[in-house]
Amino acid sequence: MANILFVDDESAIRDMLKTVLKLAGHSPMEAADADQARQILQGQDADLALVDIMMPGEDGFSLARDLIASGIPVLFLTAKTAVQDRVRGLRMGAEDYVLKPFEPEELLARIDVILRRTQPKVYEEKNLRVDFDGRSVIVRGKPVTMTMTEFDLLALLVRNAGAALSRDKILSSVWGWDFIGETRTVDVHIQHLRAKLGNNTIETIYKYGYRWNGGVSDT
Repeated sequence: MANILFVDDESAIRDMLKTVLKLAGHSPMEAADADQARQILQGQDADLALVDIMMPGEDGFSLARDLIASGIPVLFLTAKTAVQDRVRGLRMGAEDYVLKPFEPEELLARIDVILRRTQPKVYEEKNLRVDFDGRSVIVRGKPVTMTMTEFDLLALLVRNAGAALSRDKILSSVWGWDFIGETRTVDVHIQHLRAKLGNNTIETIYKYGYRWNGGVSDT
């Protein structure tokens, strides 16, 4: 799950992006122009920004330049097909671009690639090391075997350490928005992680979901 800011002056595009990002388990932040985007970022952090190039007032290039300078990765959303416009965005430091109209699946795939590239590669705390690229987990200095789903669930939890994640958000983030099943699936896999990491590492939020508290014990 990531905090993703999207900036587009078309309300239909914003509505679609909000729905797609939520279904994928992300936390969307919506802005209709550069001014709104700057106001949002005064109170919230973004892991990625999706920026339309052609907007009234300040254009996407100008906004993106400041976002990139502040350390926020940018993916351009653009109807401009000219090669020089795409090259301009990439040369100023944008991670990627998507041409409008676009398919949600393509956008989500590009977002996943950017987040894997720009987010921390390793999570470490006392007695625990999670290598996201290597998909390995070390507990008390020893490797622990995990299934693909268990690792994806752990990665989601530790990347959002301290945040309460709903069962629905966990389900869509780990199993996909088109998964046909019940949230009980989440509970079962949380039990598996607790068995390997300790009961106190993952807190149950009553009638809501779970939170990573960390604190793998010494024994």
